[in-house]
Amino acid sequence: MTLCSKLLALLRKSRTLTTAAAATASATANGMEEAAAGPLRTRVCIIGSGPAAHTAAVYAARAELKPVLFEGWLANDIAAGGQLTTTTDVENFPGFPEGILGAELMDRCRAQSARFGTKILTETVTSVDFSARPFRVASDDTVVHADAVVVATGAVARRLHFAGSDAFWNRGISACAVCDGAAPIFRNKPIAVVGGGDSAMEEANFLTKYGSRVYIIHRRNAFRASKIMQARALSNPKIQVVWDSEVVEAYSGAEGGPLAGVKVKNVVSGQVSDLQVAGLFFAIGHEPATKFLGGQLELDSDGYVVTKPGSTHTSVKGVFAAGDVQDKKYRQAITAAGSGCMAALDAEHYLQEVGAQEGKTD
Repeated sequence: MTLCSKLLALLRKSRTLTTAAAATASATANGMEEAAAGPLRTRVCIIGSGPAAHTAAVYAARAELKPVLFEGWLANDIAAGGQLTTTTDVENFPGFPEGILGAELMDRCRAQSARFGTKILTETVTSVDFSARPFRVASDDTVVHADAVVVATGAVARRLHFAGSDAFWNRGISACAVCDGAAPIFRNKPIAVVGGGDSAMEEANFLTKYGSRVYIIHRRNAFRASKIMQARALSNPKIQVVWDSEVVEAYSGAEGGPLAGVKVKNVVSGQVSDLQVAGLFFAIGHEPATKFLGGQLELDSDGYVVTKPGSTHTSVKGVFAAGDVQDKKYRQAITAAGSGCMAALDAEHYLQEVGAQEGKTD
């Protein structure tokens, strides 16, 4: 990434935070007025701020459902816009042959939602009540009553924290091999993956397409991945396993710049060694943002919302889930956007079925 692009990214992030802060102040004042007047009433309430949420908002708004969208205020310690706001160049989203900054892509998605009439609240949802109709969705300042709800709160990639882990984030350190692995800075250079599950095996195999060698760094002496995934990784001549080890530091070259290597500590002997790599990928899982649901939707063993196959329907009729909050396999911006479209269409069909459109609010 060029210096100019980096500066642009920082400026955009600053602008986003400034705009969000102003929006929050305005929303707080408006929220106090609305609280006195009673809850907001809407056909569809959308919770989230990423590609899934905004695609659902665009479709719902164009269907004249007048959606209300809670985009959150640093929900899960991430700015409104979700995971894409933590990335730099996005090169695999259709329509942008030269690539686009993640923050800029989400700015455009937000603007498109607003253009069609979505009411966007820069507030974080703290509670929901799906036990009665209309559904109740609440932040600290605003209560919304909705006939249908779309949950699109995403999932946050788990990250390790050690010396240099923040400094080299997006400068050699990533949590998405599919998103970033093909970047020029990794091609024909050694790369490391941290993890021991199926995701780590899959990402290590994927990265062998680009890197000269791929190291799997695992803090134990055995993987927890399935046998078939282990076999694929261990039989790949470009993959080398660093057992019983953990990363303790990341560093650049003598003249600075992006990641040049990591210090790896053997947890058994305590010995620290250098591993020269151009990239380090965390493959230690994701944390779906579902705690605020309070157990009111069926979740799988990893905390993801369970949806009925081929749809976005959840365990509660009238509540839908889209994006990474219900997808632990693909986790891509484009698949999230697609499921957001599905959720809006499913919600629209649901409202038609229950005859709720007869009572449209202005």
